[in-house]
Formats: sequence, structure tokens, C-alpha cells
Amino acid sequence: MQKRGVSFFLAAGAMTLVSFAGVVWTRAQQTPPALAAVPESAPIPPDQIPQHIREAVNAADRPAVDKSLDAGRKPEQMLAFFAIEPGMKVADLFAGSGYTTELLSRAVGPTGMVYSQNPPFPPEFQQIGQAWTERLKNPVLKNVIPVNKSFEADDLLPVPPGSLDAVVMNLNYHDLVLRGIDRDKLNAAVYKALKAGGVYAIVDHSAKDGSGAKDIELHRIDENFLITEVQKAGFTLAARSSALRHPEDDRTWVASPRGAGERRGTTDRFMLTFRKP
Repeated sequence: MQKRGVSFFLAAGAMTLVSFAGVVWTRAQQTPPALAAVPESAPIPPDQIPQHIREAVNAADRPAVDKSLDAGRKPEQMLAFFAIEPGMKVADLFAGSGYTTELLSRAVGPTGMVYSQNPPFPPEFQQIGQAWTERLKNPVLKNVIPVNKSFEADDLLPVPPGSLDAVVMNLNYHDLVLRGIDRDKLNAAVYKALKAGGVYAIVDHSAKDGSGAKDIELHRIDENFLITEVQKAGFTLAARSSALRHPEDDRTWVASPRGAGERRGTTDRFMLTFRKP
């Protein structure tokens, strides 16, 4: 009896171990390879933010409406994580009213250049286009070249191939999906414009893991869905940052400015650096 009890106990233990191993294996299979291979880095300590980035963000003449968004967007983390340096040639895709364009302009300085792109806006969004146009009249942004072209234009980025250091898209990749834009064509255009080693820098609102484009109406996108699309163009995922994470966000509410309301700036967001080999 004692031997049979021991044998039963050992068998039960073995089954438990097998079951546990199966759960671990299943979870490992559910973890997207790109995310598993590139762990998120922690936010950059304030004392390690480069001086030129601190000066760009803290400039006294930045618009008050821009500064009101800084607490949620953490531009110093974004610019530092994407390694934006003076003298760089960069592009801001889907610039909107130009919040990111102005930050890039100040960060790359007078020896750098920024291509600020917006598509033609429909009548209901003309105020955004007007705000962008007015912003670019500021002499501080004299290193900015406006690009008013459709995302699917053959000459989306009017630059020589292999000439840009970085292309940034801040909180708008999901809108490409929402609008049915040909992202393969756009990502190929970005790849062509970047120099070898250049960076495709993307920030967006997180949808639930594994949801793909199912929750796109919430103005959110599944991180791995986006990674897969961008890597199809030849890019390699190089780095991920947790600086804009909000674990308390259940990812079920609308992330657009109008939809978010008072919760604007508190969505869980991913920040990704892709590199052209």
C-alpha cells in the first residue's frame, strides 16, 4: 500500500510538471517573436536627456497649447529615445497641426532639416491644416519644408533616396489603417528615403494584444500587427521603450482626442524604433 501511494504521488507530480510545462510552452508560443527578441527599455533618466533636447522642449516660445500636451506625450523621452540630433535630416509623417514637427525642428537645429508631411484635409478637418500652415510661418521653423501630399503619392517624400536620418510618425499609424491607406507602399517609400542605419520611429495607442486591426475604430492598433507590417518593408525592429506605458489602461475606450476627453494623454502607448539595415 505504501509503495502504491508513493507511486501514485510521483505519477501525479509528473503529470503536474508536464501540465505546467505545457502552459509555459503555450504562453511562449503566444508571445510574438519580435516582442520577445526586443525587450522594452526603461524610461531615460532625466539627467541623461541630451541638453539640446531639453532646450527644444523647454523653449519659452513654444505654443502654450503644445506645452499642455507634454505631460501626456513626454516629448523629451520620445526625442531622446529616437536619438534625434542636431544637423539631422528628418521627416514628420502625418504632422497634423505640427506639434512633433516643431519639436523636431528645434532639436535638429539650424543645420538640420525637417520635412513636415500632411495629406490634403477634407473640409471637416480644414482647421488642422490651417493650424499647420500658420505654425510653419514662424521664423523659428525656417528649417521645415512643408509637404502637402497624399500618403500614396509616388513622391511622398521629396528627397533623394537614402538621404534621411529618421522618419517619425507620432500617434497616427492607426489612422492609416482606419483610412484604408496602402501601408505597404508608404512603408516602402520611407525605407527608400532613409539612409542605411536610418530610423523609422513610431508611437501609437495600444490595442489589446492579438487584436490586429479589429479595434481600429478605437484609434488603437495592436503593437505586433504594426511591427509585422513595417518589417515587411525590410526594416528591423531595433528598440522598444516603456516610457509611455499606462498599465491601468484597459484598452477598451476611444483614444482619439475627442473620444478620450479628460483621459487624453493616459492611453497605453508603445514607442518603437525600426532600423534600415
